[in-house]
Amino acid sequence: MLGGIYAALAALTFAMNNAAMRRGVLTGTAGQAIALTVPLGGMCFLAAAIVTGQIWSIHSFPLVAASWLGAQGVLQFLIGRYFNYEANRLVGVNISAPVIQLQVVVTMLLAVVLLKEEFTVLQLIGTILMLGGSFGTQLHKPVKSAAETEVVDSARKPQFKPRYLPGILCGLGAAVAYGVAPLLVRAAFESTSAKYVIAGGVIAYAAATVVLLVLVLLLVPFRQSIRAVNRNSATWYAAAAALVAASHGFVYAALAVAPLMVVVPILQLSLIFRIFLSQLLNRQYEVMNAAVIIGSIVAVIGSIVVSMNTDHLLDSLKISSSLADTLRIRIDSGN
Repeated sequence: MLGGIYAALAALTFAMNNAAMRRGVLTGTAGQAIALTVPLGGMCFLAAAIVTGQIWSIHSFPLVAASWLGAQGVLQFLIGRYFNYEANRLVGVNISAPVIQLQVVVTMLLAVVLLKEEFTVLQLIGTILMLGGSFGTQLHKPVKSAAETEVVDSARKPQFKPRYLPGILCGLGAAVAYGVAPLLVRAAFESTSAKYVIAGGVIAYAAATVVLLVLVLLLVPFRQSIRAVNRNSATWYAAAAALVAASHGFVYAALAVAPLMVVVPILQLSLIFRIFLSQLLNRQYEVMNAAVIIGSIVAVIGSIVVSMNTDHLLDSLKISSSLADTLRIRIDSGN
């Protein structure tokens, strides 16, 4: 019960982070966003490590574990986050989120290929649902009549016009980066205790911050862009940094008291939370229609099917034994 509550709070705070970031990039850039959110997120983790006492365990991390965590921090907090924020800016949360959610598929496929984990017929169906739902959100083409086109209210703010191709490509880039990152975390904790996850987060954020500082020093346009950030964007970026740090904290708390097969499916609810929050905070800057809603729901169902243990899910559904046996068939390279 408690683990499910933590997971739901993680999904909610992550969705709130996306809504806050959407407001920030309306008047700012993705580069400005990572320049502020990465150090702030790192400070939040550092504070959590101090409170929990895990700060003293950092020195005990083997070099190989610290290296994997550093690579994960750069990949997830810099590269993945940049693509996420840029997709957010170009097409909005409602369009980019289902595409970025494909990170679940990326993680599963890499786990099958590299770690030889099982991949069943049921998970294949979930993958197809995720792909269909994610790209189904892009299928709407609103058409205005000639009369509607001619009537222009000059006093009204112009409507948001998504840039689909670059936005979807950035979303896919974020999905790949976010999908690879968990494997790096897993590799890190194969050589150290998993109970020091907050300390591991400090290492990951520290590596990302160091690389960020190098980029700031080397790239003059990047440095100038950071200096030009306005107060409105900076406020939303700070809120997003605190919310994403809280989300990671809730994930760690959930995993500490509940099985992975319970936590991961609940985390997929962040996609639904994002839709409602985008309507609440960013209605005029988002695309909202039946395709977005249906596609997001289908993508959530697919991600739950992919991420849950096949036997556990089939036992819960209580379907016929013959169908269950078919859905349990492994289709990975090992069989």
